Amino acid sequence: IWSGKDQKNANQPAATGQKRPRNDAGNKVTVVLGAQWGDEGKGKVVDLLATEADIVCRCQGGNNAGHTVVVDGKEYDFHLLPSGIINPKSISLIGNGVVIHLPGLFEEGDKNDKKGLKGWEKRLIVSDRAHLVFDFHQVVDGLQETERQAQEGKNIGTTKKGIGPAYSSKASRTGLRVCDLLGDFKDFSTRFKNLVQQYQSMYPSLTVDVEDQLKKLKEFAERLRPMVRDGVYYMYEALHGPPKKILVEGANAALLDIDFGTYPFVTSSNCTVGGACTGLGIPPMNIGDVFGVAKAYTTRVGIGAFPTEQLNAIGELLQTRGHEVGVTTGRKRRCGWLDLVIVRYAHMINGFTAIALTKLDILDVLDEIKVGVAYKLNGKRIPHFPANMDVLQKVEVEYETFPGWKTDTSAARKWNDLPVKAQNYIRFIENHIGVPIKWVGVGKSRECMIQMF
Repeated sequence: IWSGKDQKNANQPAATGQKRPRNDAGNKVTVVLGAQWGDEGKGKVVDLLATEADIVCRCQGGNNAGHTVVVDGKEYDFHLLPSGIINPKSISLIGNGVVIHLPGLFEEGDKNDKKGLKGWEKRLIVSDRAHLVFDFHQVVDGLQETERQAQEGKNIGTTKKGIGPAYSSKASRTGLRVCDLLGDFKDFSTRFKNLVQQYQSMYPSLTVDVEDQLKKLKEFAERLRPMVRDGVYYMYEALHGPPKKILVEGANAALLDIDFGTYPFVTSSNCTVGGACTGLGIPPMNIGDVFGVAKAYTTRVGIGAFPTEQLNAIGELLQTRGHEVGVTTGRKRRCGWLDLVIVRYAHMINGFTAIALTKLDILDVLDEIKVGVAYKLNGKRIPHFPANMDVLQKVEVEYETFPGWKTDTSAARKWNDLPVKAQNYIRFIENHIGVPIKWVGVGKSRECMIQMF
């Protein structure tokens, strides 16, 4: 970065007669990411920041995400639309790294429109490089899960929204993108038929009414057309134009990342910070604050290792008090104590500049509260997070125990309103991870987020 003096003379010829390069770093982007297995309350944090944002972007995943935002007593559910769509003054962008199910997108928009979300289509921009999820991808998702259950006695626990199969099509270079749909429809139709045939050869029971699907896709294409832009150029202009507040809303979470998550019980995209660069075409130098969102306890949907899970009255209490049911799937979430091993691991990958700790109020009634601080294998502490799921199943968790505060925190609006025992719990988490906690959530609505600094 140039000093002020250098900045002034940045375009003066250097001694060699060459022009000096300009410092054209551009605007910084704020990224919000899940630090556990998803469902941490990212929508709430995004909603808080989106009130001042000019652009809110989704960079990966599809309508397998579920973000609930409560504004003025109205509850909105978002799956594909960025949560920032609520702000009438901001633009929402669905980036190239997202896979889009068009029927799902428009159904979601229309449903929220009935709740009062007006003019959303005028505030939405869709990248022309984003891949499409087709109805048959969703059917294949279900068939694959059935197949896994039959072969291995267990499935992955996907949302059956076609996300994995769509990313598979993308990786095998047979996928179709928004730009293909809006291009020569005859060419698109041929490629669509070829893709259907490819899946039918793998899954003979798959039936697809190709002509009906193409007819619907043609209709969707015309509704979509006004929203579509070249996403790379749009982001470049946004980064290098006048000062703008740009927010990236991550879907899913670190432990569901295709590379770093508890594989194979993961999603099919990079839901860590690198996904913001590849899913929107943003250079790393434009990444500013990276906010990690973690619950004051841990939850997980579907199957897979979960070291701090509580299959007892504590787990039931957390599930009931926290209304822990998946927004997308309606499945009950598995619950357990806060696991700081996984939050530290998420920080290693993402480099969080601050943390939002949500749902602290759910712990209000407990006599004592435990926090997982380390894993032991054969009696020895291990410094890393195991890649192998068999190993993760075997770890023994080392806990720190805290006295419960036994006080209703839901009315707290500033740090000093919280009981001292709750403050101690928060400070311990902060010190253990080595990242400051910027927000503490004590309820569902916007005003229930205590801002610390």
